[in-house]
Amino acid sequence: MAPKVLISDKLSPAAVQIFKDRGIDVDFQPDLGKDKDKLLEVIGNYDGLAIRSATKATEKIIAAATNLKVIGRAGIGVDNVDIPAASKKGIIVMNTPFGNSITTAEHAISMMMAVARQIPEANASTHAGKWEKSRFMGVELTNKTLGVIGAGNIGSIVIDRALGLRMKVVAYDPFLSEERATEIGVEKVELDELLGRADFITMHVPLTDQTKNILSAENIAKLKKGVRIVNCARGGLVDEEALAEALKSGDVAGAAFDVFAVEPATDSPLFNLPNVVVTPHLGAATTEAQENVALQVAEQMSDYLLTGAVQNALNMPSVTAEEAKVMGPWIKLTEHLGNFIGQMTDEPIKAINILFDGEASEMNLKALTAATIAGIMNKANPDTNMVSAPVIAKERGIKVSTTKQDQSGAFEGYVKVTVVTEKRERSVAGTVFSDGKPRFIQIKGINIDAEIGEHMVYTTNEDVPGIIGALGTTMGANNVNIANFTLGRSAAKGEAIALLYVDEAVPAVALKALEDTGLFNQVKPLTFNV
Repeated sequence: MAPKVLISDKLSPAAVQIFKDRGIDVDFQPDLGKDKDKLLEVIGNYDGLAIRSATKATEKIIAAATNLKVIGRAGIGVDNVDIPAASKKGIIVMNTPFGNSITTAEHAISMMMAVARQIPEANASTHAGKWEKSRFMGVELTNKTLGVIGAGNIGSIVIDRALGLRMKVVAYDPFLSEERATEIGVEKVELDELLGRADFITMHVPLTDQTKNILSAENIAKLKKGVRIVNCARGGLVDEEALAEALKSGDVAGAAFDVFAVEPATDSPLFNLPNVVVTPHLGAATTEAQENVALQVAEQMSDYLLTGAVQNALNMPSVTAEEAKVMGPWIKLTEHLGNFIGQMTDEPIKAINILFDGEASEMNLKALTAATIAGIMNKANPDTNMVSAPVIAKERGIKVSTTKQDQSGAFEGYVKVTVVTEKRERSVAGTVFSDGKPRFIQIKGINIDAEIGEHMVYTTNEDVPGIIGALGTTMGANNVNIANFTLGRSAAKGEAIALLYVDEAVPAVALKALEDTGLFNQVKPLTFNV
């Protein structure tokens, strides 16, 4: 059955066609996002929800989305999506951070030029029949220092354009490497240095706990006198009250804002101040940008629903279509490893340690780690997936650590998962054979080669005669067919394990019969989603 996607906001017809061309059943209702009650009524019918800014994917909407797998936002900001609620429910939230990058960067440059030359005020004055040529004395951008806060995708485009205007550019970005700074032609500085040197400041960072009020009253006091400030990123990055006071005093010569702490902004301390340019969040408002983000979100959602590829997700590691093909068996393996340990562990888990060896260590470890945690958590919550599992683990205070190493044995790569509880440590390792099938290769430090089936039985015992006979006889007596049988032991007459892959779930009476033989220390039925 084809996946079904609801588009509840106005999106380009080309985006609708992409869904159709990819074989996805698409329901285009561009005004539905404004009708919360109707959306709540129908959202349970869809696998995907494509939105812009009108639709509010609230906790209540997400709770009713019983089949929803992905929410795609055509744009960067996802303030209208309850990401924690989506994550807990295992719904991927995607945005399109690159579709409107050029448009937003160009708007920032335009705003900077507008405030440098007081264009809006001069325009209004001239339209009013005045000719106040001497009133609007501006400044050149050439040879001025531009301070860029955030040198990511949009910030780097602004830097490129500013260098083309012959500006000197300094940048503050904790994640900007010296190599990348050299590559884009910018001087990397600390925030305080930027504040004291810049003639113009432009911000291109998301709103987080770290960036909120990054231009606080305290930091505004550190600014070079006569600076002009541009914000086309997110509202809340600047203390608007403090900036208004600095504008009134003349310490700040001008400001250009496209975003505000409260939107829609019907009132702001910055309104009606001289040499303050304001626009109603137009950063992405070009025909090209709207088309680009619509096409991008349609492609991303289609890729995920059809191939499992994840791009630009805010609550899950990205997995390209190529990675999805190669990693598919490894993701399934790590789910199985986690699922094995989850089914074997009855006490609270304190820590999860994952070792990636050889070929596995070169893959997308974030995705493999998420799959492992999902497998472990599946026993407690069968709806757990790669999105929700890390959230649940964090909420429970489980420490997750990963280690990678070069190929160390006979296998080209393997994954070993160890969980730590108050009582014990338990580990299991596995690999993917050339046939693409996952295998268990070690349990409790005992080497095995076990194919994984939907229904299995795991036993532990002392290495003594009669174990194989007891297992075979008991299964046969209860009409349970054994598809595969794997044994392993630590040493002769030492600890031994067995894994039976059977055709159907083993009845309780058969499990009880095995326990009653007195030969087994543990008899455990297992199920796997193969």
